Amino acid sequence: MKVPRIPLAALTTALVVATMVPTPAEAFPATSKSTVLNYLRSITGVNIVSGQHNKEPASAPGQYSRQVYDITGQWPGLWGGDMMFRADDINNRQRVVDQAKTEWANGSLVTLTWHACSPTVGRTCEFEGGVKTQISAGQFQEIATGGTNLNNVWRSRMAEVVPFLRQLRDAGVPVLWRPFHEMNESWNWWGNRPGANGGAKLFQQMRDYFDSQGLDNLIWVWNVQDNPAGGWANYYPGSSYVDVVSLDVWYKNHPSAGDYQQIQSIAGGKPIALAEMGKIPNASLLTSQPRWTYFMVWSEQLRGSNTNAEIQAAYFHPRVFNQGEINLGGGGGGTPPPASGGVGKIRGVASGKCADVNGASTANGAQVQLFTCDANGAAQAWTIGSDGTVRALGKCLDVAGGVNADGTRVQTWDCVAGSPNQQWRYNGTAQSLVNPATGRCLDATGQSTADRTPLQIWSCTGNSNQRWTIPA
Repeated sequence: MKVPRIPLAALTTALVVATMVPTPAEAFPATSKSTVLNYLRSITGVNIVSGQHNKEPASAPGQYSRQVYDITGQWPGLWGGDMMFRADDINNRQRVVDQAKTEWANGSLVTLTWHACSPTVGRTCEFEGGVKTQISAGQFQEIATGGTNLNNVWRSRMAEVVPFLRQLRDAGVPVLWRPFHEMNESWNWWGNRPGANGGAKLFQQMRDYFDSQGLDNLIWVWNVQDNPAGGWANYYPGSSYVDVVSLDVWYKNHPSAGDYQQIQSIAGGKPIALAEMGKIPNASLLTSQPRWTYFMVWSEQLRGSNTNAEIQAAYFHPRVFNQGEINLGGGGGGTPPPASGGVGKIRGVASGKCADVNGASTANGAQVQLFTCDANGAAQAWTIGSDGTVRALGKCLDVAGGVNADGTRVQTWDCVAGSPNQQWRYNGTAQSLVNPATGRCLDATGQSTADRTPLQIWSCTGNSNQRWTIPA
């Protein structure tokens, strides 16, 4: 379990907690976007990366991440910045890029958004009347139509950003790039335009243009706000244009179960994320909606909408990864079990006993239990598959009914390709087997070590009855 680490400055707050020295961050080497995407896939349902946005001024691009550290003693696992809109900030874009390089080198992922000025106004602007502005349907279509005056203006604005993103490419820094955010909202000039010729078309055109400029370090993050009107899929530019599907949560504190399902339906298996929030995730959200891969708290909302205790609780939660806890090489806490192709035992660390198919049954629904090792032959011979399944007696280890609840029993069932009920990831540090679809760990019921103790899924606690060794 993660131990709170609080800097000296935090002791001046009303909350008194234990003080420890932060763990040094593990620097990230230059790498490709596929490394980060694979990492996000690997932690889906198992862990979530903490994140903090840093808004203008561009002259202080790390100020809000620093506030996180002052409160928690931890740096966010994701640094967020912006390509900006005001003249002073656009002239300081280099400071933003330099901060992104620093954060990456220190062991944080990087995300950038862009509050772009409308092509109907100057290349620099104020938020009100420049980013937050309304344009006519005719003006929008001119922006989206190649060869027109407004389209040429827009392409020149995009061209100004390319050299900065190219610096990050050349430094080996993958960027979670989130343009045209909150595409379903009407506050911005690009938003509230559903359909193939709406905001989705601008997204497609930008990706095509940036791809042509060699910006292969960009991870394309599509984004909507939790507008209760729904219909978010009407703004989706298509699977071939999107790498991560994300939600901004402003209509409510946390996404509803319906929001969570709608985003997953659109994503179709792609990583999903909470790209902006005012209220930091709590334990209830992290447990009930385990497939979010990162969250990002919005700048001044960190302190404006959260107590120090709430911020600390999120950053100290055992499922949350902060700077220095992200392992891009091994996938951190959510790697698939190694594909040995061989057969071996899954042994409980606390009990010394093995995962066993009751009665060596080959029937669907056979209970999986603890039993003295070596007693039951094939009933304890598990194959760890590269497809994320764990198999014995020709069946797959399965969460009964795919139910996302503590105490749901674990059984064997006919293997179904891609079934979330039958996917497992092994955390070598915690020695836990996690079902990503539920975010829960394989658990010996009641912490019992007796023969025939049923195995179940339970919220991951790090307790000894959730620790296992698997075939090498």
